[in-house]
Amino acid sequence: MLNQIILKSVGLMPKSLVYTFAKKYIAGEFLSDATKVTKDFEKMGGRTTIDVLGEFVTSKERANHEKEMSKEVLKAILDNNLPTYLSIKPTSLGLGIDFDFGFKNISEVIKIANENNIFVRLDMENSPYTTMTLDIYKKLRSEGLDNCGVVLQAYMKRSFEDLKDLVKLNPSIRLCKGIYTEDSSIAYKEKEEIRNNYKKLLQFMFDNGVKTHIATHDDPLIDYADDLISKNSIEKDRYEFQMLLGVREYRRNEILSKGHNMRIYVPFGEDWYGYSIRRLNENPQMAGHIFKSLFSRK
Repeated sequence: MLNQIILKSVGLMPKSLVYTFAKKYIAGEFLSDATKVTKDFEKMGGRTTIDVLGEFVTSKERANHEKEMSKEVLKAILDNNLPTYLSIKPTSLGLGIDFDFGFKNISEVIKIANENNIFVRLDMENSPYTTMTLDIYKKLRSEGLDNCGVVLQAYMKRSFEDLKDLVKLNPSIRLCKGIYTEDSSIAYKEKEEIRNNYKKLLQFMFDNGVKTHIATHDDPLIDYADDLISKNSIEKDRYEFQMLLGVREYRRNEILSKGHNMRIYVPFGEDWYGYSIRRLNENPQMAGHIFKSLFSRK
């Protein structure tokens, strides 16, 4: 309860204080920071996906800037032979401005990636963009661009039907719980409801040969996935675990040590504040830690 009250007041906290929390979860402001994190994690046997921070862009000028930043990431991947791929938020490239404009920008990036054998993941944002994001993915695939994947969120009640619709494309899907605040008419709200739907989706993905990316920090779901993989002798090239940079690193390393593929989500850029607030909403006890630091700083 106290952490929730503090979280509601986080907007009043100095940004410099919020950054003390944020810096654990972002590579830094520059692409070179994300490159370094990727190289360091490669030494541990892991992989990454790099994301340029920024979403819900409202001007075409800014969307074009984000598109160029995405191209810079692709160049860095090539120049440094990085074990990573690009993740993009569709609204950062203009989906929220106009569907056709957003598609043009996104497809331009993915075509460049395709020419260089680089994979691109379309992140899933909140519910106003779910259908549009899936439509963009389907359109990309219809144009022969197979170097892209998408995300499904287990708290969305529609996700199982979406999955059944996508399976014919032999898709690459990142499965996560979901972080945005959604209405109970379209999203599961209770922890066990979300877990149960995640398990249902995961089982279907494994049963139907979907390239599965298990994005969770939740022990019951990690254990469930681990058990499914073991019991069904699922080959390593059909799945991987995914976690956020800076979150549950001990558990992350434990999964790696068991021989599973592990990929971490590495965001970088100037627009770190919104990302940090979402992490706080996902993990409210961190708000309490930040609040306490107000009284422990010297």
